Formats: sequence, structure tokens, C-alpha cells
Amino acid sequence: MKPVCLIIGAGAGIGGHVGKRFAREGYHVVLCRRSEATGLDNLVKGIVQDGGSAEGRLLNIVNENAIEELILDIEKNCGPIEVVVHNIGAQIGNRSLTDTSLKTFELGWRLSCFSLFRLAYTVLPLMAQRGKGALLVTSSTAAQRGNAGQHSHAAAMGGRRMLCQSLNAEFASQNIHVAHIVIDGAVDAPDTLGKMLGPEAFEKLRKDKGSEDGLMLPEHIADTYFHIAQQHRSVWTHELDLRSFSDEAWWNHAVNIEF
Repeated sequence: MKPVCLIIGAGAGIGGHVGKRFAREGYHVVLCRRSEATGLDNLVKGIVQDGGSAEGRLLNIVNENAIEELILDIEKNCGPIEVVVHNIGAQIGNRSLTDTSLKTFELGWRLSCFSLFRLAYTVLPLMAQRGKGALLVTSSTAAQRGNAGQHSHAAAMGGRRMLCQSLNAEFASQNIHVAHIVIDGAVDAPDTLGKMLGPEAFEKLRKDKGSEDGLMLPEHIADTYFHIAQQHRSVWTHELDLRSFSDEAWWNHAVNIEF
């Protein structure tokens, strides 16, 4: 039976490429996304055509018991989950305080922070029983600093970061590796950044900035995820940040950057 890598948030960017990377190394990959079944099927087919093992599941993480039932089903029918990747974003765009409704603010928390808690609550005790496992959490610049117009996103991502620290404090001694990975830059991902910018602006950014590796390439981000999941526990990485060589680090920005 192959080890299982579960990816919550598997689009054409980071999530899909992380799935491909783990599949190449012999994992059975379960790819989950909220919608667009055709895109999900294409990801699975691509992995299988390359000789890997994968399946796709549509998952709305805000639905009651959706995450919990998914984990129990995978554990029963696919095998024990050795690696789980939480790759859910909560970016709703720039909104002033008064334009951020209570529902919108809460949705950011539910997507970004509460979903991680539910995932950890269900899967980490199972990993602890087996004495091993890894939880890799994709995060963003907003986990490190707030910006105007980012009330919901910054609060949710900051909460995610603190939750990762708390999970690490509880489960590291049980041989569970929790890693918080800050993506501090624009990723060449058509179904996230591409949708935010629109097709024309995204293609222009790809042409202008991406041609010089200025956009973060998800296939190389995936290499880092796989490396972290394989680290010896004497040298575990708990938190790191990734960015293009041409980008300023988040702590050096003097002005707000909007995409």
C-alpha cells in the first residue's frame, strides 16, 4: 500500500504541482478542490499518465463535517495519511474596513484558519497513533504583517500562523512535523493570481516578470514542500519563507503592494 499525501486546495498552481511531486516519489495523492471538476480530473489524469497514483475529490471545506468525513474515508479506503498539505487561501481582495462585512470577515477566518483547525483536529491524532506524519501549511505575507484593505485576510492568516505554532508545540514530541510555509510573492498560478488579475493582466505579468523568473514557479515550490516532508527530525524546519530572487522581502517593503 502506497503512503498517502492529501492536498486540500489542489489547483493548477502550488497544490497541483505539490501533488505531482509527491506522486513521482511513490505517494498515492488525493487532490481536493472546491469546484471545477474538469480541472481536477485533468490534474489526476496528468499524474496517472506520468506513472503516478492519484485521485480527485470535490470538497467544500466550509460545509459541516466535510473535512472530517473526507479524512476518515481516505484512511479507510486509501490508506494512512502520511503527509497532508493545507493549501487553502482566503484572499478576498482589498476592501476598506467599512466595505468588509461581518460575513466576509468571518468567511476569511473559516477558510483560512478554522479549516486548518478542523483538519488538524481530525488527522493529527491518527498520525500520533502511528508515531509519524507531516502537516505542511501554505501561508502568505499577510501572516507576517497587515496591510490596508486586508483586514479579513491578515487576521485569518495571522491566526493560521499562531495555530501552526501551537500545533507544533503539542505534536512535535509525538514525531509530527508541522511546517508553516510563507509564500512571499506572486505565484505563476492561473487559477489564483490569474483569476484575481484577469486573463490579460496575468499574461502581461507572465511576459514581463515571469520571463525573468520574477514569478514564483510552482514546480520549484513543490520541491521545497517535498524536501520539508522528508527532513530528519533533528533538523525540522517549522517556518520558512519563499520568494523570487528579484522580490523584496516582506519586511523591506515601505509601501503597500497590490496585485
